[in-house]
Amino acid sequence: MSYLLIALLAVPALAAAILWALPAGLGDRVAAIVGSVVSGLVLVGSAVLWWDLIRPRSGPVTLGLAAIGDLPRTLPGKVNAYAETDVSWIPALDVRFHLGVDTISLPLIALTALLVFLCCLYSLKITPRAGRTRSLIALLLVIETGVIGTFASLDLVLFFLFFEVVLIPMWLVIDIWGDDHDAPGRRRAATTFVLMTVFGSALMLLGFLLIHRQAGTFDLEVLGRSPVAGGHGIALAAALLIAVGFAVKMPLWPLHIWLPDAHAKAPTVGSVLLAGVLLKLGSYGMIRILLPVLPDATATIAPYLAGFSTVAIIAGSLACLAQTDLKRLIAYSSVGHMGFIGLGIATMSPEGLSGALYANIAHGIITALLFFLAGAIKDRHDTSDLRVIGRALYARLPRIGGLLTFACLASLGLPGLAGFWGEMLILLGAYHPGDSLPRTTFLVLMVVAGLGAVLTAAYFLKLVRQLNQGDPAEHPAAAFAVDVSRIELITWVPLVVLTVFLGFWPPFLLDQWTFL
Repeated sequence: MSYLLIALLAVPALAAAILWALPAGLGDRVAAIVGSVVSGLVLVGSAVLWWDLIRPRSGPVTLGLAAIGDLPRTLPGKVNAYAETDVSWIPALDVRFHLGVDTISLPLIALTALLVFLCCLYSLKITPRAGRTRSLIALLLVIETGVIGTFASLDLVLFFLFFEVVLIPMWLVIDIWGDDHDAPGRRRAATTFVLMTVFGSALMLLGFLLIHRQAGTFDLEVLGRSPVAGGHGIALAAALLIAVGFAVKMPLWPLHIWLPDAHAKAPTVGSVLLAGVLLKLGSYGMIRILLPVLPDATATIAPYLAGFSTVAIIAGSLACLAQTDLKRLIAYSSVGHMGFIGLGIATMSPEGLSGALYANIAHGIITALLFFLAGAIKDRHDTSDLRVIGRALYARLPRIGGLLTFACLASLGLPGLAGFWGEMLILLGAYHPGDSLPRTTFLVLMVVAGLGAVLTAAYFLKLVRQLNQGDPAEHPAAAFAVDVSRIELITWVPLVVLTVFLGFWPPFLLDQWTFL
């Protein structure tokens, strides 16, 4: 299966190169069809790889988390990575081309493949006004290559390189295909995004170099077996640098300043991938690198990470209550949700980590649906300003209004939908943090985070009331020829189904993470 994993990286990269090499006269629809076929093949390949990984055999495969020695419950022993490729790449720098997956990374790879596929399908009929769909599809495929490569990398330098592959394509997506009514604003948003991300990446790379200085290797399998010991000195400096670098990407307060503008100005497909996939690079990096490689140093900074994450929950929720733009509101909601994920990681407990991993997937699915719906509403009203859109959306666009209500309820954590289980497990993890962590501190943070969950319900219910309810006579239904188009229905249904499925059957994911 190692060849299949390499194909998941090579196929979208080659397809992007071919799209750029084809004549400029290539039709937008042809480019979208090519993107849909290629991303569909990647989705099928990731599903096959995932099934082969979890099908009954000697036991599920996990990687790295067994190195966290201070967890209060017993963790399974470390197992070698699945579909592994490990060859020397740059011997002089001790860099290896080392790829592999496990039950932590493969769900995120499948999520990436799904969202890119849906974005390409969406582009068959709905494209930004700037046109140039061929280049847009090619950039989406490059983003897919970078994200999957990041999730599959088992060498720190390779991880960094794939991490950076995503940066320039997303910058171009925001800058070229962003809000056509505000060219200076979208350029400013794209520039802020790239500068903040480069800043975080530089800190992360410095942390990786410090790890190599202490351990003599960049290989994550070796580092998982022999983590860098000590909660002070170089190990602590490396943990701080890496934590801040990943916190920029998640993002956590106060490093979230790039996110609202990036979401508000990005095209619909850009917002979907930014929230659904790119934010997960930061949280995944913390779980894959920070916890198993620097367990003692991570325990030292965990209370501070939990504190900043809890502030992100409250700050994001309060910001949502004050928003008048639909896309900015959803963007700030992501700050709060990623704050919950950061809190779960900081607990260093099986419950908290399982909750963080589950919330990663659930947030990617639900927020992608929210941004698709926000894009549809913006397309029909030519704005995402809630004051201009007005009220009675359910009367004017009943299907979109109903789906928006569904997505809001899922995002606020309604039991029976995907958003509930992650937050519940994270709060449980804060109640039972790692043995070396201050329990009183985490109990206080758990209570504050619980208040954040109440605020989350408040701003989403306010949004539903503000948009869906009201006098339909103010905006007659005849103003819109189409409620939900066929391509929108095809694109959104898989996200709705997954939201319900993961809400009713959480063991589908939880049973794969054997550290719970």
